[in-house]
Amino acid sequence: MESHESLQGFYERNAPNLASQCIGVNKMGHFNVFSREYCSPLTPYSRRDYYKISLIIGKGKLHYADKWIKVDRPALLFSNPIIPYSWEADDEDQKGWFCLFTDQFLHNGSRMGNLQDSPLFRIGGTPVFFIDEDQQQILSEIYTKMMTEIQSEYIHKYDMLRAYLHLMIHETMRMQPADSFEPYQNASQRVASLFMELLERQFPIDSPEAFLKLKTPNDYAQSLSIHVNSLNRSVKEITGKTTSQQITARIIQEANALLKHTDWNISEIAYGLGFEEPAYFTNYFKKQTGITPNALRMDIV
Repeated sequence: MESHESLQGFYERNAPNLASQCIGVNKMGHFNVFSREYCSPLTPYSRRDYYKISLIIGKGKLHYADKWIKVDRPALLFSNPIIPYSWEADDEDQKGWFCLFTDQFLHNGSRMGNLQDSPLFRIGGTPVFFIDEDQQQILSEIYTKMMTEIQSEYIHKYDMLRAYLHLMIHETMRMQPADSFEPYQNASQRVASLFMELLERQFPIDSPEAFLKLKTPNDYAQSLSIHVNSLNRSVKEITGKTTSQQITARIIQEANALLKHTDWNISEIAYGLGFEEPAYFTNYFKKQTGITPNALRMDIV
């Protein structure tokens, strides 16, 4: 059974002395970068609340959703908050770096699309890129600059780190992803993976007229041509959450993005997310987040 690791959980597992220093109220989102040399050789199979890009120099096995891949040469891994994964090192000779960040950090001051739409992070994509010596040198230099910058006192250092992150993403998009993943023979993993992929395809909502069409577990079960009980059982077994909880979490994530990054009024957002009445949306949003949509917007202003 996989679990879910928050940023707090990451620091408690890897750097407990840094937790209070690195996690706090930060409207810019979160970013940090680390060396892999002191990482645990076996990480838990779980989703994370953050994105992570790892330059892996060392051998091991990556378990990713319903498949796995042998990493036997330098590789770049893009992990996504939606997809559970774990790393199983072959030995202690592990080098390289990794950076973790939130969607809010990368999008700060930008109107770029959802990261999960990126070919590097999207569900169903291939998250591993094997790299040659020249590519390893370029990426190592970027990580080295990140390690130096995050220790600096430069007032705009997070803008610099964001620029390095964009540079790394663009360098990788020139490469060819690995295609040697092996599937697991597990029906529940397959059903849960198909559901999560279908759920993610419903977003982002581009306009109030392009409203959300799949809203209930029954809607998703019918689209996947399976019984809703089978869907609910598989999603609960693999993710630890019910199908309804997964749908709700994604709707609230989209509602937050629309409230923060668009000028749509509350009624337009409500209709876009498939609510028949704006009042239903307001009550739903407050029940899940503790504040009303209007209060969130006022807080942003």
